[in-house]
Amino acid sequence: MNIPRKWRSRSLIATGLLAAVTSTVLVAGAGAASEGRHGVSRDWTGSWAAAVTRGNLSGSSFVGLNNQSVRMIVHGSVGGSKVRVRLTNLYGEKAVTVGRATVAKPNTATPELSDVDPSTLRELTFGGSASFVMPKGAELLSDPVDLRVGNDEDLVVSVFLPTPTGLTTFHSTTRQNNYIGPGDLVSDPGGAGYTTQRTCCWFFLAGVDVLRDNGAGSVIVFGDSLADGHGTTFNGNMRWPDQLFDRLQRKVHRRDLPGVLNISRGGARLNHDGLEPGDGGFPGFPELGDNAFSRLDEDVFSETAAHAVVLDLGINDIWMNNDSADAVIASIRQLNQQIRQRGYTVLVGTLGPFEGLNGGTALVWTPEKEATRQAVNEYLRTHRHEFDAVVDFDKVLSDPANPSKLKPEYDSGDHIHPNDLGAKAMAEAVPLHLVVR
Repeated sequence: MNIPRKWRSRSLIATGLLAAVTSTVLVAGAGAASEGRHGVSRDWTGSWAAAVTRGNLSGSSFVGLNNQSVRMIVHGSVGGSKVRVRLTNLYGEKAVTVGRATVAKPNTATPELSDVDPSTLRELTFGGSASFVMPKGAELLSDPVDLRVGNDEDLVVSVFLPTPTGLTTFHSTTRQNNYIGPGDLVSDPGGAGYTTQRTCCWFFLAGVDVLRDNGAGSVIVFGDSLADGHGTTFNGNMRWPDQLFDRLQRKVHRRDLPGVLNISRGGARLNHDGLEPGDGGFPGFPELGDNAFSRLDEDVFSETAAHAVVLDLGINDIWMNNDSADAVIASIRQLNQQIRQRGYTVLVGTLGPFEGLNGGTALVWTPEKEATRQAVNEYLRTHRHEFDAVVDFDKVLSDPANPSKLKPEYDSGDHIHPNDLGAKAMAEAVPLHLVVR
């Protein structure tokens, strides 16, 4: 029997920690704290986040939404006693009106992923108002709501957009069903009104924070499609950052448990933007996002209470754009320098194999690109002193008999993205003592 993901939890530890919210602007690596009962510090912590981009050149992400509600399922990491939600119009071309919004837990008593538990349904407000206009380029932080959420639990965020939004700000590869329906449906416990099921797209949704007693901060995974979950089970939450949090739960005392924020994105590159095409006839797409340097302020330095970053970028620069080893190494070193000088611990990943990858109309692996990949990895291994740690993902993923290829048991089928088992191996390669503060 195939049990729906919403009915099961991979957590071995499930605690119910969460807490209050403030509407202050978030600054790099910090979350506003308050004093709880008996002198216990109560801290806002990032539990879930997404790297957003502008909508594509056609389709719903380009046209936008109008008098529609969107219901989005997200898989949190740490839990807490209160929740606040961050919406974003970062890439919009005009102001976007949020008519109403809610947050709830899934209804595990029904088979429909779009159903929510009515006893947990909470209306979100913004400075006390149920509606708010997000200016072009702005982010919107909700007031806190009392909703106790455990570790490793799903939340459902529903947003009603009463007027034409135009170009959306979104994350494309959710590896999770989401839902769209006509009119204001955000308070409907049942999902029947959400008539369109999408296999993509968190629209205008940037993050979920929770309030915890003695919060232990959060860890950012700043990666590409390998971390974004390509190749892992759909609706399964088996991305390697998800499995990293599972491992943290097994190994780390709950008071020291950090959140894990996956701000990775398919097609992400160090030195190139989404619209730039790649080898093998691979077209550029806006959803692949901006170069890594331009993302630091939005995707790294603004995340709530983050203290460590796992940086795993560069393979797309090699296979898509044929960047040299020197160019890739220089960018990794510069990103490491900028992130570390802000006080974060930085763990840099070696680049996994991709022989056999089809880039669109042709195979894109070449011996020359393989030599580039090996040169980057050799530099990282022999210059570990420059970084807080080097995580050797290549060693974990590569077939010892054919080092330019994924291990067969880890290959999802496209010869670059690991399956659930390969994602687990990547999660197990991260040294936990460096991501727990």
